[in-house]
Amino acid sequence: MATLPFKDIPLREAALQHKAELARRWALASEPCAEEVSTPPTKLLLGELGWVAEPLKRLFRPALDIPQARHPQTVMLLPGFGAHPIRMRYMARQLEKAGHTAKRWGVGYNFGATEDRFRKVENRLIDLFDRKGEPVVLVGWSLGGVMAREIAKLHPEKVSKIITMGSPFSGSPRANNGWRAYQAIAGHRVDEPEFDAIPAEKPPVETIALWSPRDGVVSPRSACGRPGERDRTVCLRCTHMGFVNTPEAIEAVLRELDAR
Repeated sequence: MATLPFKDIPLREAALQHKAELARRWALASEPCAEEVSTPPTKLLLGELGWVAEPLKRLFRPALDIPQARHPQTVMLLPGFGAHPIRMRYMARQLEKAGHTAKRWGVGYNFGATEDRFRKVENRLIDLFDRKGEPVVLVGWSLGGVMAREIAKLHPEKVSKIITMGSPFSGSPRANNGWRAYQAIAGHRVDEPEFDAIPAEKPPVETIALWSPRDGVVSPRSACGRPGERDRTVCLRCTHMGFVNTPEAIEAVLRELDAR
């Protein structure tokens, strides 16, 4: 029987390792849910597909009337799972029209709550604080909001307030329609992030939770939270994808930035 040339052995081993890793991630995505959880119905999940038409809708609706901020602030935007900061660019532009300074989180795509990604965002916050000389507002969409809460627990003096948008910080981490995809892509269980975290524990800074009963991805109860897990809640009527581009959501964020 022919044998592989010596130079091809590392390549073969790499292929086997890649195959084993794919199998491991498939197994994570195929795990049964060991608890009774409430997730948004399929009808709402399908409604999330409407986000692809958002740029076209924007052409036919009046431009937002953006009032000037009473208290201009530095705002760091943290994208949701699987999203790139470019998905929050429209919101960033509206915040800047109001006079705020909008900053990306500096990491690129959000492919999960890994130790490396968390530390990079933590360092980004520290850098913004050092350069601006004032606390930063963290606006986190979905998983980005969960990460924002944990970062603020480590650096409360560097964060003026947190605004989460459809973020699953309360109850079961599987009370959403995305946990299987999360486990497949991130490579770890949704309730086993690579850094110490207690999502439901409120950070020691003002924390506002934006949530929607029309959210097709995250359970509204999970995004709203219980008393003691956040300071205030704001109910919107947008989809999960709409938290970063609908007039209703952007106006809500602007109001919260000016609230003192």
